Amino acid sequence: MEKFIIEGGYKLEGEVQISGSKNASLPIIAASIMGEGKTVLHNVPDLKDVQTMLKILNYMGAKTKFENNTLEIDPSGIYQFTAPYEFVSTMRGSICLLGPLVAKYKTARFSMPGGCVIGPRPIDLHIKGLKELGVEIENEEGYILAKGDKLKGNIIFLGGNFGSSVLATANIMCAASLAEGETIIEFAACEPEIVDLANFLKKMGAKIYGEGSHMIRIEGVKKLKGTEYSVIPDRIEAGTYILAGYITRSKIKVNRVNSLHLLSLFDKIKEAGLKISFADKYVETIPEDRWKAVEITTLPFPGFPTDLQAQMMSFLTLAEGVSLITEKVFPERFIHVGELNRLGADITLDGSKAIIKGVKSLKGAKVMASDLRASAALVLAGLAAEGITEISRIYHLDRGYENFEKKLNSIGAKIKRVKEES
Repeated sequence: MEKFIIEGGYKLEGEVQISGSKNASLPIIAASIMGEGKTVLHNVPDLKDVQTMLKILNYMGAKTKFENNTLEIDPSGIYQFTAPYEFVSTMRGSICLLGPLVAKYKTARFSMPGGCVIGPRPIDLHIKGLKELGVEIENEEGYILAKGDKLKGNIIFLGGNFGSSVLATANIMCAASLAEGETIIEFAACEPEIVDLANFLKKMGAKIYGEGSHMIRIEGVKKLKGTEYSVIPDRIEAGTYILAGYITRSKIKVNRVNSLHLLSLFDKIKEAGLKISFADKYVETIPEDRWKAVEITTLPFPGFPTDLQAQMMSFLTLAEGVSLITEKVFPERFIHVGELNRLGADITLDGSKAIIKGVKSLKGAKVMASDLRASAALVLAGLAAEGITEISRIYHLDRGYENFEKKLNSIGAKIKRVKEES
């Protein structure tokens, strides 16, 4: 395994380019198998999760070619419809293949994803929605067996205990695109990644209306065609770099970003007493030496994203006063708290709430990454900390950040990737 060694305390300066969205790419790659003919996708990030998805498609018989962030997918050779445990267990997001498989090939055998370090992530809404489209589903030795000889449109309510589900919405939207008749998804996810998937499906020939709202209407069509499409920028990656600028008290420019996707982050930055400059496709940080504590509640889009909660917590460790973060999407998503405290933060937990008492400075230490966004939070803290921070298990970062340390080093960070001693 590898680790990061971060020499903290350096100012950042310059520009960084945001890659394509991981959370948009995965459902779009999955949906591409529904098309007749080849699909070409641009702005696809070269990430471990994307590579895992391609391994599954290649295992099924698809032909893929991935170079310079352009991905070609030819599904014509797909001959088996199983997503095995060894792939699914490393990436829960692969569940977004379930809907496209059943829609196009009428059958799917999918490994149950299993547990997750950030808390329970059940797939009950996926199963419920597909059943209401006429899919027969059974469990067998840890696998979901799905058969849908004739999918029929329906009115489907997709609300869960923690709100809407992005991947369940993606699965149902894909399956409904090839179902007979009209489907209405109530309490659909509104995330930009769902809008991007809808735009991709429409370019393939689907008839979808209302994406970006809680009610999506789909008129089923008989077939979809392969197409060419460019994935949206990654709003979570962009938010991470923006917070890197502020926590290091640095002026940086973040390019290739859709600012409308990050208004909830901008609002909290302003509430902390800081200024931010943004246009349609770039953001500039305007740093100050100190900032104020704020209260944050994570919510589905357009609320504050759970995927920026850990990074925001790092930023708030240095705020003046006491901040409060309430996690309403994944209430147990606080494993990073103990590691931030090792760096000198003062954070206590009360159920789904984190109470952050601002400190004057952080100190470098050895810490361990637990999941993708927690890893990014530790990097931000390490950039701001005095001395050397060592972060182990950084393989989590490679799942969701393309060239993370290279991009940060290009604007003045001091990060080395080294092999851990056995």
